[in-house]
Amino acid sequence: MIRTTILAAATLLIAAPATAQVSQSELDATNDRAMAAGYKALFLCGAIANAERNGGTRDPDHVAQWELTGIQDPLDDMVREMPYEIVRSEGGIVHYVTADWSADLPPRVAVHAPGEGCSIHPIGFDPATLAPLEAAEQPRIRSILRHRQNVSDRDLVNRAFDGSYGADSRTTAIIVSSPQLPDGRFEFYADGFGPEVPQRTWSVAKSIAATIVGAAVHRGEADVVDGAGLGIDDTDPRRAITIDHGLRMATGRYSDTPGNRTDPLYFGGATVDERTVNWPLMHAPGTVFRYANNDTLIAIQAIEDTFASHPPAELFDLLRMRHTVAETDWQGNYILSSQVWATARDLVRLGQLHLNDGVLPNGTRVLPEGWVQYVSDPSGPQPDGAWGYGAGWWTMRGMEGIPDDAFAARGNRGQYIVVIPSEDLVIVRRGEDPAGGSGFDIAAFTRDVLVSLEN
Repeated sequence: MIRTTILAAATLLIAAPATAQVSQSELDATNDRAMAAGYKALFLCGAIANAERNGGTRDPDHVAQWELTGIQDPLDDMVREMPYEIVRSEGGIVHYVTADWSADLPPRVAVHAPGEGCSIHPIGFDPATLAPLEAAEQPRIRSILRHRQNVSDRDLVNRAFDGSYGADSRTTAIIVSSPQLPDGRFEFYADGFGPEVPQRTWSVAKSIAATIVGAAVHRGEADVVDGAGLGIDDTDPRRAITIDHGLRMATGRYSDTPGNRTDPLYFGGATVDERTVNWPLMHAPGTVFRYANNDTLIAIQAIEDTFASHPPAELFDLLRMRHTVAETDWQGNYILSSQVWATARDLVRLGQLHLNDGVLPNGTRVLPEGWVQYVSDPSGPQPDGAWGYGAGWWTMRGMEGIPDDAFAARGNRGQYIVVIPSEDLVIVRRGEDPAGGSGFDIAAFTRDVLVSLEN
């Protein structure tokens, strides 16, 4: 095995003496370091290995510049200083990535499975127990389309990258797809990104998850009114929770943090089974909106028995999203609330599928008729603010200057797919916006795109 050490990362483990009781603040600080190391190992692994799978390249400095800065506190400063190591197979494929964080426990480890992405292993896992990775090179997937830059409104593109739509926003890719444009679309990338370089989709994966559920419904293998499989027995009120409730963030269950923070699963090495199933009921299902990763995850768990014959990769292949990888926890459960790596072009293909109500360009239907109306209909309980919520997709009804049929996928750090059927328009914006910053004003950008297309 070839070991490529980027920074000195080896720390000899020493026997730890018995210690007194640990305070909560000390425990929290130790947990933060473990999460930061898991974050660093997983992102280095995913960014580099998934780009190389597509025939692209990423180097650790570029990943550090984009994915490993602007992280939520207190992880941001910790991530930067942690030593790491990238270990490759004899064939040159990334095998695993480690990040040091403790003098008492092994480094955090993200393991790469060629074609399936990377997974973070539990805290305390020893990489010495890993079997060698086969030396054979993985297939390289290369884009066959040219990098298109034909655009009439150059100023609009410049403003997408210069901070005009958010003072500290950091755009990595913009694609606008419309029959009104020369060649049907324009696309631009920041330095070091391009058609073959994927990024983590973050919560855009929830819209991908809804699409995977839709494909199962179309095949007759599931129905959104089916139970999500929660509860101990028929006397447990959680048995009333359906797949639809999960897709609409309306299960009524408690979660320990609001929003999308599930760090023990995303970076701690916990599994989907451990973190998503057993939360207690706080409200009647279908009555309260609470944005939670766990709701999307239980909707996917409800159809997991279909993945043996129809894995997510099969749908990606049908959609020609061949640069996309749905990653799993270390036990093989898909983390389809966030952990998908995809290129901007692949996200355009997802948007185009929804423009065409689930029908591929060759006429093959992969989603049920009316599915797009279902996912973009805010018929369940709604969040506060301008954005509404359908089933795995956000709605833009009532936003000034934007048609009411517009809906969108949204993800952390500025990931967006905007779909406007009445305008035959798909907009994809990728970014690495810093946590707590201004973000990217996708509504303003969408309005300006619509105005530009009219002129």
